[in-house]
Order: sequence, then C-alpha cells, then structure tokens
Amino acid sequence: MVHYQARLDATFAALSDVTRRGVLEQLGRADASVTDLAQRFRMTLTGMKKHVSILEQAGLVTTEKVGRVRTCKLGLRRLEEETAWIERHRELWSARFDALDELVDHLKREEKANARSKRR
Repeated sequence: MVHYQARLDATFAALSDVTRRGVLEQLGRADASVTDLAQRFRMTLTGMKKHVSILEQAGLVTTEKVGRVRTCKLGLRRLEEETAWIERHRELWSARFDALDELVDHLKREEKANARSKRR
C-alpha cells in the first residue's frame, strides 16, 4: 500500500505542473532532447533538467544519453493505477451529486406542494 501511495504521489506531483504536462504532450508527438525542450518552453537547461528528472522519477519519461545529447521519450507506464484511483473517486462523487440532485428535486416538489396548499 505504501508503494502504491508513493507512486500515486509521484505521478500526481509530476502532472501538477503545466510545463511538465506540456513536456509529456510534446513527447507524445516526438522524442526530443533536453536542450530542444528547454528552448521550446523558453527556460534554462537546468530548469528543464529538473522537470525531466521529476517526470523520470515518476516513470512518465525515460532518457538516454548518447554523446553529449540526452534524449527524452515517453516512459512505459500506462497510468492504470492512477486511472483506477480517479475512476473510484469519480464514481463516489457522481453518486453524491446524484443524491444531492434527488434531494433538491424532493425539496422543490415539497415547496410547490406547500405553496399550493397555502393558496387554498
């Protein structure tokens, strides 16, 4: 359970940043060097290396160094655990909102019935 939570934490932390999400979108189109990514996102090489490192620790990105060039590509993780976690919580909240909708409808019907009985 602790390993599962740590993995979720790492993934959601990695995905919480707009630049890292952008890097994932870019890598979904084509592999890129860290230098190319830094230029594309208008940031320093050091800053991009930090972002790539966080994505790599979460298993979302892999890197390979050939000579002086470090190339990034999408990792092998498919995010099944994260998807399952989100789906469980989506179902929970959907059920709660459905129950709230039913309560609101019930209260509106009561209010209309009370208004009609007061007119008589």
